[in-house]
Amino acid sequence: MELGANGEAPAGADEGRFDAASGLAGAAAGAWLRTAEWTARTALHTGRRMANVAVRRDSPTAVARDASNELIDGARRVLGVTELDRRIGALLPTPGADGTRSEALRERGRRLLERSSELDEGPDDDIHPAYARILEQLSPDEARILRLLTIDGPQAAIDVRTWRPLDIGSSVVAPGLSMIGQLAGCMRPDRVPAYLSNLYRLGLIWFSRESLADPAPYQVLEAQPEAVEAIRRAGSARIVRRSIHLTPFGRHFCEHTLPLSEEPAPAAPEA
Repeated sequence: MELGANGEAPAGADEGRFDAASGLAGAAAGAWLRTAEWTARTALHTGRRMANVAVRRDSPTAVARDASNELIDGARRVLGVTELDRRIGALLPTPGADGTRSEALRERGRRLLERSSELDEGPDDDIHPAYARILEQLSPDEARILRLLTIDGPQAAIDVRTWRPLDIGSSVVAPGLSMIGQLAGCMRPDRVPAYLSNLYRLGLIWFSRESLADPAPYQVLEAQPEAVEAIRRAGSARIVRRSIHLTPFGRHFCEHTLPLSEEPAPAAPEA
């Protein structure tokens, strides 16, 4: 809708909207009356069809299919769905219909390409625009995990599986066991699997099938009560050693958003 010279809607715009709204209310009232009539008629017709099923052994499947088609077609006709859509469309704007949204996106893309060719970088050009949104999607425990991975490097993880010859029929008993929760000082170590899933979703970490070069972290991990219990439940167990790393994007994020030189206060356990 165009505005007048003084920034206000032109004369007659309010009257047009009032007429459209009044017409919409009238259409809704008419749809209610037609609905009552159609409901009674459909109930009578359906009752007759059910009688035919009992007397003439009509197919119940055919009756159900026909009834379903009649309900859909009748509902659209009685409720005036097409007419209501048209009148609602008269009241609401239709963004993007003239291609303005697409043009705006192309303009943003053009500006990005222009900035990429500039020789002089601004003070914030090294900060990815997604960093602020990512911080809003992190819990305090997840920030501690990121800090641990940045300072101490990749962390050990193991899967405990049942042992079978040639690994045929082997199943996972305990996947992704690690000591990340304890080493990072998480308030809720039991939520570490969910934390890691969220960090992976955000593109900050990745799960490697390769083990760490140092076997010591695995020896400590396999001696933990949770791992010992999983090995006992597996009977003949096979332990698969893996590792958890920061992605290059995750490392850059941590270096620019986390106070890595400051030791965080110990997490207070929940009551």
